[in-house]
Amino acid sequence: MDIGLYFEKEHRFVLIAGPCVVESKTLLEEVAGPMCLLTKQLGIPYVFKASYKKANRSSHSSFSGIGDLQALQYLHEIRQKYQVPILTDVHSPEECEMASYYTDILQIPAFLCRQTELLVAAGKTGLWVNIKKGQFLSPEAMSFAIDKVRSTGNDQILATERGSCFGYRDLIVDFRSIPIMQSLGVPVIMDCTHSVQQPNQSGGITGGTPQHISTMAKAAIATGANGIFIETHPRPYEALSDGANMLPQHQMEDLLIRLLRIKEAL
Repeated sequence: MDIGLYFEKEHRFVLIAGPCVVESKTLLEEVAGPMCLLTKQLGIPYVFKASYKKANRSSHSSFSGIGDLQALQYLHEIRQKYQVPILTDVHSPEECEMASYYTDILQIPAFLCRQTELLVAAGKTGLWVNIKKGQFLSPEAMSFAIDKVRSTGNDQILATERGSCFGYRDLIVDFRSIPIMQSLGVPVIMDCTHSVQQPNQSGGITGGTPQHISTMAKAAIATGANGIFIETHPRPYEALSDGANMLPQHQMEDLLIRLLRIKEAL
């Protein structure tokens, strides 16, 4: 799968979407099948995403995964069945090598975007690397993270905007980040779900304002983002991770049609 071709279609945007984490094989099928069909009908290049494990949960009692190899195998099966690229998070150099056998894009979580060994290991796999901009970084500072991956000879890099810390329990998005990071020579993705998170809640479970996801997505397309990232679930209220800031899957079609209209108008 030549993911680079996804970003050569200027009249379209790339969609990265799926559940936060691999909860079960059934859930992956429930999301991947309809989303692959929908994006094919709309002509939107699609990447299926799901973390094979969550290593950065607020509470130690929070769900983190069903088992690394089992989850990666399920993702690989989705890749083979639907011929769709797979994106998943990695958290250490060792994970990069393991996950590279099953996926197409390795994602560097925002809190880890300064970890040199992780970025270099991801680059050395030869896969695409999606670096999420830390909530604590300026968009200009992403040049250093990007250069660490490029130092391996790998130029297959994406940068993702996901909001900046605004007080203790909120995030705010500066849409100037999109053209600034594009000037670093990489496609830029807008994470429309994590940017509406409300982290650090006293109960140890991250909150969110999912009613603003569509606003983030529409603004991202209007400001020239190369793609959007949306975590979606058929039943967010049952999700084992980040359900409070997911888009219900039945709302995806209407949102994508609206985004296509904005893109075409531009």
